[in-house]
Amino acid sequence: MGPILALNTGSSSLKFALFHAGEGMGVALRGEIEDMATAPKLLARDAQGAVIAEQHWLSGAPEFADILEPLMRLVEAHQGSRRLAGVGHRVVNGGADHVTPARVTPDLLSALEALTPLDPLHMPHSLTPMRTIAAAHPDLPQVACYDTAFHHTMPPVAAQIALPRALWAAGLRRYGFHGLSYEYIAGRLEAQAPGLAKGRVIVAHLGSGASLCALKASRSIATTMGFSSLDGLVMATRCGSLDPGVILYLGRQGRTFADIEALLYDASGLLGVSEISGDLRVLLASDDPRAREAIDLFTYRIATEAGALVSALGGLDGLVFTAGVGENAPAIRAEVCDRLSWLGIRLDPAANAIGRGCISLPDSKIEVRVVPTDEEAMIARHTWATLADGH
Repeated sequence: MGPILALNTGSSSLKFALFHAGEGMGVALRGEIEDMATAPKLLARDAQGAVIAEQHWLSGAPEFADILEPLMRLVEAHQGSRRLAGVGHRVVNGGADHVTPARVTPDLLSALEALTPLDPLHMPHSLTPMRTIAAAHPDLPQVACYDTAFHHTMPPVAAQIALPRALWAAGLRRYGFHGLSYEYIAGRLEAQAPGLAKGRVIVAHLGSGASLCALKASRSIATTMGFSSLDGLVMATRCGSLDPGVILYLGRQGRTFADIEALLYDASGLLGVSEISGDLRVLLASDDPRAREAIDLFTYRIATEAGALVSALGGLDGLVFTAGVGENAPAIRAEVCDRLSWLGIRLDPAANAIGRGCISLPDSKIEVRVVPTDEEAMIARHTWATLADGH
């Protein structure tokens, strides 16, 4: 089988990676297209990390087809003599019924289109690349991989929302997100720390979007994101958990639905609290007291939400940090672990500064680790397995 292209499309960016098909799934190149809605910038690196391609689009908000063309040329130049076997996509929400990765067909696209009301801001970004590739390369197999699928192991009580039952039947439930990342981390733990993987672990996926997942024997039993990606932790520009009365109040004050949606998704979180930036690197470097307030709220909410997940797990054996902030911000890891010291966590400052593998002291009651995530690798594995099975 030829190489696999993994596409991880967000609301304003597209991460991509080309993998050699097979059990090893070695990476040939990876990159990202940022600021897709304003002034897109493409940057790609080879397997050794060397920059191999850069491109800027001067005009704002080009059609996805205009972005796809140079990306496919780049892929063709680095796939060798073997024809591209398929393209895998991250689909933000698979709803209640879509759990197993599946070949993209017109019927599946229609079914996923029907789920758009569950997440109108993000689902179109998941579907547009599939439709564009299907039109430009109709013979190229595509596979949909669902970011919600990993959380389908949660017990009903962890998925239920206390609204009338008819709304549950209509799809209002806690889905959970970042599932491809959590699935990857669960696999890495099984390889790196098999004893810990069999126990009770909280994984902290901390990036511009952030959530926690409670793993029991490598299966999701609870998570902080619920019906939407607004729920749970404080994020770069998203509010996290919010009293529904706040939304009612804002509506009564004359805010439109669109105004409230933009406020909650794009102007809240670290940015809203600090009035400086949603980027923790900027806030950590700032002497402004508002930056410290935002950081304190970020770590406080991580610790309190983690406490709730400890209750769901009935105890805790391990804490894992991953994603951009989780992997690269020792100060944030230290503050979170300090807030959770009541669990018996004892961090190794030297190991935390390095930020790989186990970063807790030998006498810590909870093992703390940093494990880099790779959603694109998870997408590629699912795509390869799906195509290999002929599904």
